[in-house]
Amino acid sequence: MRYISTRGQAPALSFEEVVLTGMAVDGGLYVPETVPQLSHEELAAMAGLSYAEIAFRVMKPFVGGEIDDDTFRGLVRDAYATFSHDAVVPLNQLDANHFLLELFHGPTLAFKDVALQLLGRILDHFLAKRGERAVIMGATSGDTGSAAIEGCRHCDHLDIFILHPHNRVSEVQRRQMTSVLADNVFNIAIEGNFDDAQAMVKASFADQAFLNGARLVAVNSINWARIMAQIVYYVAAGVALGAPHREVSFCVPSANFGNLFAGYMAYKMGLPVKQFIIATNANDILHRTLADNDFSKRELAATLAPSMDIVVSSNFERLLFDAYDRDGNAVRELLERFQQEPAVLAEAPLAKLREKFSSFSVDDDTILETIRDAHHRTKALLDPHTATGYRAAERARADAVTPMITLATAHPAKFAEAVVRAGFSGVPLPPHMDDLLEREERYTVLPAELKAVQSFIADNRR
Repeated sequence: MRYISTRGQAPALSFEEVVLTGMAVDGGLYVPETVPQLSHEELAAMAGLSYAEIAFRVMKPFVGGEIDDDTFRGLVRDAYATFSHDAVVPLNQLDANHFLLELFHGPTLAFKDVALQLLGRILDHFLAKRGERAVIMGATSGDTGSAAIEGCRHCDHLDIFILHPHNRVSEVQRRQMTSVLADNVFNIAIEGNFDDAQAMVKASFADQAFLNGARLVAVNSINWARIMAQIVYYVAAGVALGAPHREVSFCVPSANFGNLFAGYMAYKMGLPVKQFIIATNANDILHRTLADNDFSKRELAATLAPSMDIVVSSNFERLLFDAYDRDGNAVRELLERFQQEPAVLAEAPLAKLREKFSSFSVDDDTILETIRDAHHRTKALLDPHTATGYRAAERARADAVTPMITLATAHPAKFAEAVVRAGFSGVPLPPHMDDLLEREERYTVLPAELKAVQSFIADNRR
């Protein structure tokens, strides 16, 4: 298996190389050169298997033999043994044909755990084999940071630096990161927004001289292994509800688009998917692009769903690469234009996207209304991000016959402030976190300046 850049001007890499590299040297994102296929028989044979076994079977072609089967099975098994539910990602039925895929049973109560518990183990495996150490640099709008820290805190060959927007994540999200006092964990609060942090991460990958020869590794969804691991729960959920013998649909709360692109990859591999619904909050670039061909930046809005408060959806580039028939030059020209001025997609690629994707956007008032409504009707208590998906699934689904699977991306306790505003008394944290708000914190506040951040990393890496 080889991996190529969405901008067409970087060398093809192996799985090991792409995991350790992250972003391509041409500024693009890596995708598989060819998409492995799961036959009808292979999908049907997954019915009733454990999540870890389904994960091994789905991901094995992407690894391409670069980790032997016994070792890879062990890494997968150990990653998902950290989850508190035996099903890892259980389905919760809401009505006759609408289901929640609960992705929040990992150590940090968010869907990012599904990929990052595995990614940390894969990185440590490759670095140990090479006898190297590496520096992880990541940006988070809330959930990626804590999941990355939890996945890498015990890694012998990694130092991890996570940037989050100062005072723009929930208290639970912040404390899940800043209360980890391991020697290899560093939290940086940026005096700016997520896009400022993400831009500094991208700039650092483009020019790594500040590390004096050390390797910089990505754990954001820039890293292909993140996408690879997330493909699995689409397949597992689809098979549990009757695939490949019938189609299923998915509604995904979306900001950076990595989660939804993983679903699209499951579809490309052979999972029969009728429809993908993109659910957004007021930061609705994905909805505007699909509905109105308005591919333009707008000022960031702070919402009740802060993990979706993103102006630029980085992983949308991977979908554009497919929509433009893998023409890296066309994608590069479009994104360069997008950086300077409002852009529009060409007619044919936009039409291709609209064949499989729908979208819906909600504001904060609708999020609160949906949390109340969903609880009244189903007794499920939704976090604000999942609430955007719940409402979008109701309003944008193509039909009532195809099973609709809405991704529940976080436990409501992570966003108790929004739940309280919706009229509830609060949400208790799970037992392993019941003292979280009393734990000691450690983080550094820095200006949103590339040089300041890079100097801090250079001075503090081991």
